[in-house]
Amino acid sequence: MLVNSYELMVILRPDLNEERVSQEVTKYQEFLTNNAAEDVSVKVWGKRRLAYQIRRFNDGIYVLFNFNGEGQQIALIERDMRLNDNVMRFLSIKLTPEKPEKEKKDKAVAVEA
Repeated sequence: MLVNSYELMVILRPDLNEERVSQEVTKYQEFLTNNAAEDVSVKVWGKRRLAYQIRRFNDGIYVLFNFNGEGQQIALIERDMRLNDNVMRFLSIKLTPEKPEKEKKDKAVAVEA
């Protein structure tokens, strides 16, 4: 089974207090860990201005999750987030692994030749 790196950005409602934000973050962090995700890291960016209004809010609380897994966690967590009224938006992406510097240099030399 292939393990990939994923990034999940979540925008929470801005009217949540710090305790409720902490509960939501802990809930999704435990959700990922319980569903075979590894190396789960969380960064709470805090309240930021939105580019456009979402649900009549101009601000949102941004939370970034990075984790490694096989991919089955994505469908499960996205389903839960769709049903959660505190989550305004979310986006999950599969990160592509960076190629080692040697391979990049070899390709550059091959292109020049």
